[in-house]
Amino acid sequence: MRIAQVSAHTSPLAPLGGRETGGMNVYVLELSHELARLGYEVDIFTRRDGDLPRVEQVAANLRLVRLDAGPPEPVEKEEIVACLPDFARDMRRFTHGEGRGYDIIHSHYWQSAWAARAIARHLRVPHVVMFHTLGEVKNRARISEQEPARRIRHERAIVRRADALVTASAHERQLLARYYGARDAQMHTIPCGVDIGLFRPRDRQASRRQLGLEQAGPVLLWVGRLEKLKGVDILIQALAELDERHFTLLVVGGDERAADLKAELQHQAAASGLAANVRFVGAVPHDQLPVYYSAADVCVVPSYYESFGLVAVEAMACGTPVVASRVGGLVSSVIDGVTGYLIPWRCPGPFAEKLEVLLHNPELRANFGAAARRSVERFRWESVALQVAGVYDRVLAAHREREAGTGFGAEVYEAAVLAGSRR
Repeated sequence: MRIAQVSAHTSPLAPLGGRETGGMNVYVLELSHELARLGYEVDIFTRRDGDLPRVEQVAANLRLVRLDAGPPEPVEKEEIVACLPDFARDMRRFTHGEGRGYDIIHSHYWQSAWAARAIARHLRVPHVVMFHTLGEVKNRARISEQEPARRIRHERAIVRRADALVTASAHERQLLARYYGARDAQMHTIPCGVDIGLFRPRDRQASRRQLGLEQAGPVLLWVGRLEKLKGVDILIQALAELDERHFTLLVVGGDERAADLKAELQHQAAASGLAANVRFVGAVPHDQLPVYYSAADVCVVPSYYESFGLVAVEAMACGTPVVASRVGGLVSSVIDGVTGYLIPWRCPGPFAEKLEVLLHNPELRANFGAAARRSVERFRWESVALQVAGVYDRVLAAHREREAGTGFGAEVYEAAVLAGSRR
């Protein structure tokens, strides 16, 4: 089976921690690696944003294909929409140039799905979509979020037309049904994965020495893209309420485009008397994150919205307990009172309370950490890839049966489906 993975607005090979690079990049790359190891031929399509080769062999059976769409330089995610027609045309040109198509198109995020739908229709193959985040849900999660109406409109159209939707959690599945009208039979809930060989417990003191941290005093960790939706301000407020004052918070992530928010958070920390406690590390290579997780006593995920919560799973794989918001996929990945704590209110007081409990109880932290490591076995990438491949098989079989039974071309079939959905 030949599979086209589509990640239009961000390359899976881009350094993590920037404004547009995070869990989705990890997901696309790791899933593609695992599918390639299983024997599938996989091409990942992304937009060219530098002087890089058009085709890059990433591994056996796995290539990255850079398409010409817009200027060959970074473009703000909000402006990528204008590049999507060129993206679709170049993807079609590349496919024709190779003289062979794909059996499945699997797109990631709404912009990728917008472009990939045309290719799937042209090749008469099924289109599988994973949104990773949803505009309607982001707007509801934080009142100051202003995802454009165009995004939400396109997401609804994509849901109507997709052959299958992969959701990372039962919660995301419910949201797709409630706000987008997704059909139950259309959705397949498969968790994101974690490399439990890379993300594993390491010696805490050795990890701290490697990072140049003091051996005494608690270490707290936050990891992710530096944006307001991730709730770093809530965490700093919570730390200001702690009785413990001899601690270090490592904020890992963020690039130059997050400079304004970083300055705001630094000012907040200074105003709270925590300037010496909070260290902004910036982005670090993905394969170095286990050292940070292992050096920390607790990883904090105070997000307003997480479709899955990969950071929490990576931390738990390293044997580090998690204190996280009770939102989205975090509800499925963090076991409250077993591998960490889930906070139902996105305000500093409850976070401070649970952090105090963990920081003053090393035995509890150790128990949570051991349970956390055991709990992530279900997120092995091999298991995730096999489940996704199962979706491909079922969707492809249904698609072939449908086309054989109707005799319709893809365009006629789609028009019939849309007419039915309008009724």
